[in-house]
Amino acid sequence: MGRGNSFQWIIRLVFVCVIGYFASPANAAVKKYQFDIQVKNVSRLCHAKPIVTVNGMFPGPTIYAREGDRVLINVTNHAQYNMSIHWHGLKQYRNGWADGPAYVTQCPIQTGNTYTYDFNVTGQRGTLWWHAHIFWLRATVYGAIVIMPKQGTPYPFPQPEFEFNLVLGEWWNEDVEEVEKQGNKLGLPPKMSDAHTINGKPGPLFPCSEKHTYAIEVEQGKTYLLRIINAALNDELFFAIAGHNLTVVEIDAVYTKPFSTEAILIAPGQTTNVLVRANQAPGRYFMAARPFMDAPISVDNKTATAILQYKGIQNSIMPSLATLPSLNDSSFALTYNSKLKSLNSPNFPANVPLKVDRRLFYTIGLGVNPCPTCQNGTRFTASLNNITFVMPKTGLLQAHYYNLKGVFTTDFPDRPPKPFNYTGAPLTANLRTTQSNQPRLSKIAFNSTVELVLQDTNLLSVESHPFHLHGYNFFVVGTGVGNFDPKKDPAKFNLVDPPERNTVGVPTGGWTAIRFRADNPGVWFMHCHLELHTGWGLKTAFVVENGPTPDHSILPPPKDLPRC
Repeated sequence: MGRGNSFQWIIRLVFVCVIGYFASPANAAVKKYQFDIQVKNVSRLCHAKPIVTVNGMFPGPTIYAREGDRVLINVTNHAQYNMSIHWHGLKQYRNGWADGPAYVTQCPIQTGNTYTYDFNVTGQRGTLWWHAHIFWLRATVYGAIVIMPKQGTPYPFPQPEFEFNLVLGEWWNEDVEEVEKQGNKLGLPPKMSDAHTINGKPGPLFPCSEKHTYAIEVEQGKTYLLRIINAALNDELFFAIAGHNLTVVEIDAVYTKPFSTEAILIAPGQTTNVLVRANQAPGRYFMAARPFMDAPISVDNKTATAILQYKGIQNSIMPSLATLPSLNDSSFALTYNSKLKSLNSPNFPANVPLKVDRRLFYTIGLGVNPCPTCQNGTRFTASLNNITFVMPKTGLLQAHYYNLKGVFTTDFPDRPPKPFNYTGAPLTANLRTTQSNQPRLSKIAFNSTVELVLQDTNLLSVESHPFHLHGYNFFVVGTGVGNFDPKKDPAKFNLVDPPERNTVGVPTGGWTAIRFRADNPGVWFMHCHLELHTGWGLKTAFVVENGPTPDHSILPPPKDLPRC
């Protein structure tokens, strides 16, 4: 047996053992993990540098659990940076203390300190992920979360022979924190990444990458499940496999009506599960990821590659190249997203709110504020309803739970202060945004139904924005290009089987409408998942009030909750 085959055999054995471990009822209740935040020297693209890791791994370890499990993750910070970790897409019912965004639901874990994230996996199964949620540390601190269905519950699609995680990311040759600091100091966008990566590896199209290429081995005629995660900081990505179609079966840990496609589009924060059948001539085929950007904005347009290799094929054979949509193919993007629909079956219904208690309309804008120390005397900012979010010095959830005064206000406006032609000619006359001393949040009544329309604007430039809501899934009931029309557009909403997810792309120069039921009390962050824009203030939070009983109220904070 060759080295590649023996390695593949070992991986299969480990996979079988892991699944067997989860299948044992005696072990199904509590999963425990130790996360040591450590700095480790890593080399990519002929450059070596220290990066922040979990347990010395890049990407970090995969969290395996089963629906219904309790998960305990003990995080010890050995690095020089403050740290917090977000379990992206986990609903954390009544338990914002385990959600992770720094200064929103917790103060960060300081150097030398430990915090245990303790949460239950309730009513969710599929692919999610975890990442650092402070500064730009998620550039290297991230990993997959795989939630298996309850014991004896099959997938609602053909059972794959085997599965692989593909975590898409970005790589900078310089220290990422210094790159961010330099951009902030100048008031300009920081330097773009030097490469994209698949499972931390850029692939053979980059220099010094012979060892840094991820490969999977498949057997003719078998079907494989790929769990694809976009962990990139700032780029929406196309992904395709040369010669092979992908069947989409899940997004953001929610099953979808299956459909076949030559490529997928996946925004930062999103996950997509696809089935791939090894039905081509045995050979080697590139898997490739490259950005989507249909606005006049510079991006790192380099292509990351990994290899899908049929069993018995020599490594010396050149892989076939993958065909990806062009960088600015907005037609593909809109068509692809329109195919995403909830399964809406008896076992997996789509409980779309049909009646709306609260209608919100948020405009997304870029702006420029004065900054005497910056290069041009100004600093780029971003805003919702012209408000640039100011981060607090203490956790918002603690302030809400203990009723601390002077930390935040609840007067975030339900709509922009002044209506205008949002996606018309570029607006450059008045680009200043409003910044207050305290964060302004929006208070939401418990169990009320919310419709939120996110409207892109042409302030400086139109651009696609992936928005993530913590603590919830939501239904994407409508999307369109241009300005949202409250009289005509709601008539076209899909209220039967819209996609359900936790992160949605607002199209360039367009709008997206989402609905959710506010049944999870706490303080829940909502932000653009482009780290650049989050840092510029493109974020807010909802204060969802407690319900009528203790069972519908925020849980008390854990004793080891980090202090500021």
